[in-house]
Amino acid sequence: MTDDIENLVLEHLRHIRGRVDQIAEDMGDLKHRMSGLEQAMNLVRREINLGEETDARQQITLDKLADRIERRLELS
Repeated sequence: MTDDIENLVLEHLRHIRGRVDQIAEDMGDLKHRMSGLEQAMNLVRREINLGEETDARQQITLDKLADRIERRLELS
């Protein structure tokens, strides 16, 4: 009877160990995927920042151009 219980316990422990190994593997995959997502997010942030900088430069250029036009037309 004790052997049956020991075998049953060992069987459960093997099953638990297998599940833990599978969970650990899944976690490794998730960490890898999360790392890829973080890199993609950083690229998106960089692109947004570059776009904002470009917009700011264009606005400055347009403001200067508008000032020149106003001066030439003596509107101000």
